[in-house]
Amino acid sequence: MSASVSRYLGKLWPSTLRARLFLILFAGLAIAYGLSFSILFIERYMSAKAVMLGTLENDLATSIAILNRLPANERADWLDRLSRGNYRLVLGPGIAGVPDVSGRGAEIAGKIEEAVGHRFPLRVESIPGDGRRLQGHLTLSDGSPLTIDVTPTGVMPIAEWLPYVFAIQMALLVVCTWLAVRQAIRPLGDLAAAADALDPNRKGPPLRETGPSEVAHAARAFNAMRDRIAHYLEERVQILAAIAHDLQTPITRMRLRADMADGSPERDKLVHDLGEIERLVQDGIAYARSAHGNGEKISRIDLASFIDSIAYDYQDTGKAVTVLGVVQGTASTKPHALRRILSNFIDNAVKFAGAAEISVERRSEGDIVITVLDRGPGIPEDMLEAAMQPFFRLEQSRNRETGGSGLGLAIAQQLAAAIGGLVRLYNRAGGGLAAEITIR
Repeated sequence: MSASVSRYLGKLWPSTLRARLFLILFAGLAIAYGLSFSILFIERYMSAKAVMLGTLENDLATSIAILNRLPANERADWLDRLSRGNYRLVLGPGIAGVPDVSGRGAEIAGKIEEAVGHRFPLRVESIPGDGRRLQGHLTLSDGSPLTIDVTPTGVMPIAEWLPYVFAIQMALLVVCTWLAVRQAIRPLGDLAAAADALDPNRKGPPLRETGPSEVAHAARAFNAMRDRIAHYLEERVQILAAIAHDLQTPITRMRLRADMADGSPERDKLVHDLGEIERLVQDGIAYARSAHGNGEKISRIDLASFIDSIAYDYQDTGKAVTVLGVVQGTASTKPHALRRILSNFIDNAVKFAGAAEISVERRSEGDIVITVLDRGPGIPEDMLEAAMQPFFRLEQSRNRETGGSGLGLAIAQQLAAAIGGLVRLYNRAGGGLAAEITIR
């Protein structure tokens, strides 16, 4: 039972921090305001009630004493003078009623008894059909009946304007609570937006270091973190560049010595291994530079000329690379980065399928999608995402002739992020792989 109630309450509880803070603050302030109003109302009610009952006792004691001393023939002339707003004196037995056993009736009866001083027999009854009206029946000293018709007035009548004031106060409470929540939540929204837009490769505007001291401190810490990340990435590129430079020299010397040696199977293997090491170093440097970004500027290109030039370069070397359909329009991008991305796609397609096809599609929202298609073996569905990771290879022999270094697609993905694009791999119907880059 408790678990089901907890689940139900969990569904009612707002999911956003803004709504939760607003609900907590508003509920707390509304309850506190309601308690203060209730306490004040009760205190005023009790004070007014005590005054009313005290006045009733004193006035009745005076009125009854006067009537008791007056001659019977003069009492009728004094009834209106001695009556008050909350009671009226009537000569005679009054209206037949029923005994009043309520707390209110007992309280008023007690005040009437105190007023008459227990000198006259008293009976307090409630009038049928009028729940607020009471009558006290007593007999004066000369045996004349006297009825005290009591109609208690409202202790503290509510002014007509009070509900409007209460509505204005509640509206003001809602506005102030919303402003307080907005003031508290807005820095979190700015921080989340800055985190989503964080790109150490681009020098964007820093997060504003204004507002309360805690918010300003968090903004300064975020800006410092972004600068440190950019510095670390720059250091990584510099370290890899230095390693590549230092490796190039001994590799070159070893290649020269191998070329000067007599022809032998061992020499050919050594030259092949040196070439593999050199290509691996170059791929690592290319990946590091693509991860850090480059200084290439965005320019507008003619898509037809650009795609055709890539296809012709491969065709000149005897590779089966063709363009599907008619390519039209222009695009704003980084040409060298885009060429590198498409070259990596085409290299993989030619390696595994022997041929590649390039298609260009302009979608209704303005995005340009360039897809490289092949009819090779494809990639298992559960490995498509992992194929974009650095050094991931489907072929586990580590042979570069069959599996490569495993950096081509990772480099393409990094370069796509640098130009504001998105890379996606999917298997084609009927076999083969499609690698697409979307330029927004």
